[in-house]
Amino acid sequence: MLPSFSRLTAGLLTGGVLLTGAVGCNRSTDDTTAATATGAAAADSTARMTPTATSFGQLPDGTEAKLYTLTNAHGLKATITNYGGTLTSLLVPDKDGKLGDVVLGFDNVGGYTSAQYLQEGPYFGALIGRYGNRIKAGKFTLDGKQYTLALNNAPNTLHGGKRGFDKVVWEAEPGSSAEGQTLKLTYLSKDGEEGYPGNLNVTVVYTLTNDDALKIDYSATTDKATPVNLTNHAYFNLNHGQAKNALDHELTLNADRYTVVDGTLIPTGELRQVQGTPMDFRQAHTIGERIKQVTGPGPGGYDHNWVLADAPRATPQPAATVYEPATGRTMTVTTTEPGIQFYSGNFLKGNLTGKGNTAYVQNYGFCLETQHFPDSPNQPKFPSTILKPGQTLKSSTSYQFGVRK
Repeated sequence: MLPSFSRLTAGLLTGGVLLTGAVGCNRSTDDTTAATATGAAAADSTARMTPTATSFGQLPDGTEAKLYTLTNAHGLKATITNYGGTLTSLLVPDKDGKLGDVVLGFDNVGGYTSAQYLQEGPYFGALIGRYGNRIKAGKFTLDGKQYTLALNNAPNTLHGGKRGFDKVVWEAEPGSSAEGQTLKLTYLSKDGEEGYPGNLNVTVVYTLTNDDALKIDYSATTDKATPVNLTNHAYFNLNHGQAKNALDHELTLNADRYTVVDGTLIPTGELRQVQGTPMDFRQAHTIGERIKQVTGPGPGGYDHNWVLADAPRATPQPAATVYEPATGRTMTVTTTEPGIQFYSGNFLKGNLTGKGNTAYVQNYGFCLETQHFPDSPNQPKFPSTILKPGQTLKSSTSYQFGVRK
């Protein structure tokens, strides 16, 4: 049994913050106690409610997509559709307490199924699988058998193939937990789907916690050995709708190595030190400060995997922090995954117009995709992504929001 998939994830972010009224200097202890109790009751009531469901429009085959709205005790809201398990909006406060949407996306499902969107393939907010990131030449060998996948990012396979988990309808179950409102999504990826072996049962649980985090818990089982690499492809802009791009966001990555890639963004196998390079985000730098020094296919820019650890961790550990000066918003990413893909939205072209009539131009949003390393099925020195029968994949990632005044 592979240790990377045999453990249970524990020690997830907890510690709900209660919503309390302000206490004036002339209020009695009884008044203060009563206000605190009222606030606590309100917070608990919100946490125990379940997400609301509305229509998100019709898919091309006539299926109605659903949109689920999760709300926490402080009024934060996350909307998720069962089409692709896609995070479509995330409302969090700025330094003045004003809620704003911090993820890229569309107001209805038609935006995610349009010809232009499918041609450009940005994967806004979607769940990614069966294998997130790239597999070289769309081939891998497992137990002596070679498997061939669709080359949807020629000459490689990207994010699960032509019809990955981002383009299927998930079974959705709204609920709640002690941490906050939840949305449980399940999907059966059948044996042979997109060329992958095994019937893979996948469960993803989104939780909007009462300490202002969006937590994503992944689990999966299979009846045949198969590579699995699950992630979420949210594009963030903590000043969405106001800024021209996201290049002034200050980023910190808790990694001293990254996976060097070739001209098609496939790892060479080298884990290179970030020191002395524009890949060094151990101290905060703006995204745009050194981006022109990063060359690559097409427009260049960041689209690399940073090494957080040599193996998955039993509990979520700090991976990244982001600060946006104009709004004061902060985002902290913790994960059990050994890697994180930082993508600076290099291939956005301005052809897609999203919420608020915003044109999504180059570098308008960025991704922090927690993951195993790209092309791991062909890289024996990387942490294994092979899930076997009898094992359960467990992975957890949290995006926690705050403000810096």
